[in-house]
Amino acid sequence: MIDGRWVLDGESGVDAGGSWTRRPSVLKGRLGEGRLTPDPGRYRIYAAPNCPWAHRVLLVRAVLALQDALPVTMAEPRRTDQGWVFAPGAEPVMSAAALHQIYAEGAPGYTGRVTVPVLLDQRTGALVSNDSADLTRMIGETYGGGRLTPAPLLPQIDQWNAVIHRDVNNGVYRAGFAESQAAYEVAALGVFGALDRLEGRLSASRWLCGDVLTEADLRLFPTLARFDAAYHYAFRLNLARLTDYPALWAYAREIYQLPGVRETVFFDVYKRGYHSPSEKRNPLGIVPIGPRLADWDAPHGRG
Repeated sequence: MIDGRWVLDGESGVDAGGSWTRRPSVLKGRLGEGRLTPDPGRYRIYAAPNCPWAHRVLLVRAVLALQDALPVTMAEPRRTDQGWVFAPGAEPVMSAAALHQIYAEGAPGYTGRVTVPVLLDQRTGALVSNDSADLTRMIGETYGGGRLTPAPLLPQIDQWNAVIHRDVNNGVYRAGFAESQAAYEVAALGVFGALDRLEGRLSASRWLCGDVLTEADLRLFPTLARFDAAYHYAFRLNLARLTDYPALWAYAREIYQLPGVRETVFFDVYKRGYHSPSEKRNPLGIVPIGPRLADWDAPHGRG
């Protein structure tokens, strides 16, 4: 959007060397500041089932059992020329057909990308934040009492978050969206280097920061959930699969089997979404029939 008006986004984010860079979020309000009191039912999360950045927020909501306190409106899994859109009648607050209408009403004059997740203050109609990292942290701390970010572990959590974001969450996109061989190889090798490091850590520790599930684990999981179904093929990350890492694979299954988590995971949506028509990556829009995914409900043998 530019000055509150919807326009098609023609910026690729790819530099002259073929490397792709994610553009930053713009809305960065904070719960608990000023009049943004964390009352149950006051806020609404807008998300999409295939978006990994929205997934981390949905995971915090699920693990902390905040389904009643924080309602969610899900966009359709595939964007159109209107960006993220809603199924008819699915948006209950403004009866909007597209997310850009929510942005136009909730952040007048907004200029920036129209992304999920985004948090709406239903009391005032204003958008609070569309920064997934900030939302993950402040929802966990405001509604969950900091259970996912215990103070003694915060330095470790932040260190793992930085590695996970740079080399895993964002790394898979840097590989998939690269437009030169060199840029692709740098990004892909960075992803697998990080997975090797994570495998080593989780071979010796139940969770990334010891014996306690933290925010860092929930920030890693969305990429793991999509890896074999989508990234391995669509983003050419075919050096190994998640299931080739025994510790990571068992760890991912344990998170998946936590109460409420499986309801946030949509494997078929991931496969179709990442193989959707793309002029550069998949011009014919053909979705592969595979892979046959391993059993995420198999006993994880941990703990």
